[in-house]
Amino acid sequence: MTILVTGATGRVGRNVVEQLLERGASVRVLTRDPEKAGFGEGVEVAKGDLLDIDALRAAFSGVSTLFLLNAVTGDEFAQAIITLNIAREAGVDRVVYLSVFEADLAVNVPHFAVKFGAERMLEAMGFSATILRPTYFIDNEVMVKDVIANHHVYPMPIGSKGVAMVDARDIAEVAAIELIRREQAPGKLPIETINLVGPDTLTGSDVAAIWTELLGQTVVYGGDDPSGFEANMASFMPKWTAYEMRLMAERYVSDGMIPQDGDRERLENILGRPLHSYRDFAAGLVG
Repeated sequence: MTILVTGATGRVGRNVVEQLLERGASVRVLTRDPEKAGFGEGVEVAKGDLLDIDALRAAFSGVSTLFLLNAVTGDEFAQAIITLNIAREAGVDRVVYLSVFEADLAVNVPHFAVKFGAERMLEAMGFSATILRPTYFIDNEVMVKDVIANHHVYPMPIGSKGVAMVDARDIAEVAAIELIRREQAPGKLPIETINLVGPDTLTGSDVAAIWTELLGQTVVYGGDDPSGFEANMASFMPKWTAYEMRLMAERYVSDGMIPQDGDRERLENILGRPLHSYRDFAAGLVG
């Protein structure tokens, strides 16, 4: 049978596809523009999006397991709920869903609240699901590397509680392992939730110190006030998105993203290797 991957052209999704292929899985991806998707041999490409009902129905034909990753958009909740309804209609109840760390607590952050709503649907409607809850993506630092290098300021307001940032490669590999596990299970498995975290819980000052070491120049933390961060984000993305990112940053400052006891050990047991670190990723950006 086939595993359907949504969000396959993004950082996590492409890694999920690669990890599934390495494990011998039959993979189909859903994308708006197959010609630009750039997938090689061994990947079946279906054209459509998560609000295209006919395309969704066609994409689910012959599918046994779903990886559901939908982007942070104004209609994110509709996309998730419609996709899960079409999956259920097609008889697909094996799902790995990419949620977010502490989705049940950050009720004022739109895409956190949305993902918790989808989690509740998975539970209430009897899906056999793994819910993955990643923290802040280390890979997001690509957006601010030039600011750090040119202005010697780490601009992300992540606060002093600490954020255990996670690498997209670790997210994707855990996702692929869980997809295969559910795909190959002889029967229905219970719902499980896995926190996806990094090996280090870092404050804004900690991250600035890492960049100082890597660049050989003093980098300072820009502080906890998210207003400047919001204004900067609004210069190149929709204002509602920038505001949502501000709300998310406020959660970093007030609560951090701190792993629970055993989270890291669980991930290393699943992966059979250490987790990718922030420092190593940043060093790769420096080159």
